Amino acid sequence: MDFPEALRASRNRRHLSQLELASRAGTTQRHISFIENGRSTPGRALVARLADSLALPLRERNGLLLAAGYAPVHPERGLDDPALAPALEALDHVLAGHLPYPAIVVDRHGTVIGANDAFGVMTEGADPALLGPRANILRLALHPAGLAPRIRNFGQWARHVIEALREEQRRSPDVRLAALHDELARYVPEPAPGDANLLGFAVPMELETASRGLLRLMTTVAVFATAADVTIAELKLEAFLPADRATAEALAAGPAPSVRAEPPVAALPPTPARPVPGVPPAPGPPPAQAAPRDAPATAAVRTSPSPAGRGT
Repeated sequence: MDFPEALRASRNRRHLSQLELASRAGTTQRHISFIENGRSTPGRALVARLADSLALPLRERNGLLLAAGYAPVHPERGLDDPALAPALEALDHVLAGHLPYPAIVVDRHGTVIGANDAFGVMTEGADPALLGPRANILRLALHPAGLAPRIRNFGQWARHVIEALREEQRRSPDVRLAALHDELARYVPEPAPGDANLLGFAVPMELETASRGLLRLMTTVAVFATAADVTIAELKLEAFLPADRATAEALAAGPAPSVRAEPPVAALPPTPARPVPGVPPAPGPPPAQAAPRDAPATAAVRTSPSPAGRGT
């Protein structure tokens, strides 16, 4: 996609007119029109202002710069890069601190790269094939061999998840997310009369578990608010919270049965394929653990209610 087409597509997805974009970026509607028609070539500074005005994610900012013929400004490091260690260790602290409630870390495609022990309660009874390396939380939640048979309000919850996935795909098109949406949409039933069970402010997941009974959970998502690296910007920490006192008491009752400790996010091997709690480790030598490091004093994370239960 060339720059004029990329700019026009990004602007249209955000329902902005050329005049609105020009006003935000400190230029003229005429200049925007010339750029989108290929009659004018913007300088690097203007491309950066346009990306800011469109509130593009870091990956898309890099893409817009490349389309205009400029080098990207935001690095995309691997999770094993030492430069990311402070951020990953911060996530480890949040995962541990959220116990006894479940929490996971996922990438932009929903791949689980870290989880605390309490997450094993949620995965009881799921097909181990869905819980191996590169497990996807969206597939795990909606697949008939995953959590779906035990989610009492599955229809409502699944539609909530699919709508959030569709909205994310609309804002930032991605081939893998599009394929995942098409796969998972087949599992979502049509709405039934009276199909509503809200808390008044959110849709809870009502999950039947063998060890804790019925759990009613709501979800929040935390991201690094000031990330300058593409990989870190796309990580999400999804934390499950009890929606009633009975759920809080059930989760506080003790450790998850047959759950082995999840390797910390900061100890990821060069490839991020890692098992999920609740599944025995594959045969072979254990992965090497990273040497302990001092954890950062603070982490710049922004927490907000999960839109439509995104990721679960």
